[in-house]
Amino acid sequence: MPARSWQEMRVEIEERLVRDTGMDIAAWNARVRAEAAPKNQPDLRSWLIRHGVTGYGAMLLVYETFGYPDYLEATADELLDGQYADRPNLRPIHDAVVAALPSIGEVELQNRKTYVALIGPKRTFASIQATTKSRVDVGLRLDGVAPSGRLEAAKSIGQSSMTHKIGLASPADLDADVLGWIRRAYEANA
Repeated sequence: MPARSWQEMRVEIEERLVRDTGMDIAAWNARVRAEAAPKNQPDLRSWLIRHGVTGYGAMLLVYETFGYPDYLEATADELLDGQYADRPNLRPIHDAVVAALPSIGEVELQNRKTYVALIGPKRTFASIQATTKSRVDVGLRLDGVAPSGRLEAAKSIGQSSMTHKIGLASPADLDADVLGWIRRAYEANA
């Protein structure tokens, strides 16, 4: 299951920006320069919100104005290799989670600098993150679910929408219980 690159994601964000606002990125860049003349990112974000641009569209226009982070120039494979460069023993855990995803449903992978986002039909429902030198955490978006057993509350894993996590120290830890929680997060966010 290949992960989507930033370049592919950017095309999708640009298409959404046009659908939502009727203006392409070049038109928005010209408008930002002419009307907003932002001094910093928070000023630009506030201006964009007032003009109905939020989320990924706003993020893209901020990058266009103030520059792109280096990690966005990397390929999906380079990002993943970087996550496990100093902990190659954990890569099989990541690979086992990814290999199990087709049994969950249609999942898109988005490799980021420090984690991999798992996106279902509607939104991000889980993440995979090499959290320590000896553990990979599977972050889960499970609103309203009380932590119990291996399912712990998550404070900062993947993106901020992950409410829970399950730690995996080896591929063998990816058992029916963990797959059940991943499936539950998928279904709750589909």
